[in-house]
Amino acid sequence: MNVLGLLLPTIALVLIGYLLRRYGVFGQSFWSDLERLTYYILFPALLFGTLASRPLQLDQASPMIYTGVLFMGTGMLLGYAARWLFKMPTVSFGSAFQCSFRFNSYIGFAILGALYAQDGIASFGLLAGFMIPLVNVASVWVLAHHGGGGVFREILGNPLILSTFAGLAWAALGMPVPEVLDVTLGFLGGAALPLGLIAVGAGLRLVIPGRQVGVVVYLTTVKLLAVPAMAWWVGDMFGLQGEYLAAAVVMAALPTASSAYILAVRMGGDGPLVASITAVNMLAAIATLPIWLALLP
Repeated sequence: MNVLGLLLPTIALVLIGYLLRRYGVFGQSFWSDLERLTYYILFPALLFGTLASRPLQLDQASPMIYTGVLFMGTGMLLGYAARWLFKMPTVSFGSAFQCSFRFNSYIGFAILGALYAQDGIASFGLLAGFMIPLVNVASVWVLAHHGGGGVFREILGNPLILSTFAGLAWAALGMPVPEVLDVTLGFLGGAALPLGLIAVGAGLRLVIPGRQVGVVVYLTTVKLLAVPAMAWWVGDMFGLQGEYLAAAVVMAALPTASSAYILAVRMGGDGPLVASITAVNMLAAIATLPIWLALLP
């Protein structure tokens, strides 16, 4: 596997997004609209089209899902430990906690697509469909100041979850995807990965930590080293192979999603701290992701 050749296009698109946002002629409204287009239209089309056109094989994928639950749980436990290890204020802890397990799905789809084409995208989409609710519940629950109603709105309104399970339901019914719909979904899905990566770069905030450096280093180490190590060990124990093993290890090794910053700000948390962790995660992943990819059989 040419790891460098696999990652360089992904990194290049992220860098293009960052440079366009920082030095380009596009205004804030353009980037907000691009994020919404990617999140609500393009990626749901990619997920539904990929999953609906493939036979449902949950029996083969279930060990991958069990692996996902275990490595996510590991990230949550280690992330929760930061509260006592660093004696963090409540608001800062609630905001930073999610950075120990949230993952940037755009990068994950790009990598699995490069590795295994549509089969890789389908495997990653299936795993993401089960992990995103878990991630959202844990993140919102810890950040919440007023009850848990917002948790269910976050999950039930998540387009990635809805499109994943809609695609799985279509496949389970055994119905063919009409040709016109299939081609349309193919066009939309083809735009999802490059535009998603550009949006990731545009949302990157290169903030120097300044304070709580230990927290930033600890949570970055948890997310990029400890969690993927657990995914590798558990996946091997379950006998995962091919795209299923790659989907689990890559998801575990992905940097924290920029949505962690958005969620923290929206819920009155410590936005600057989350921005610092997210930026350091993204930069550190340039070094750690090739290692995990090189270890894949």
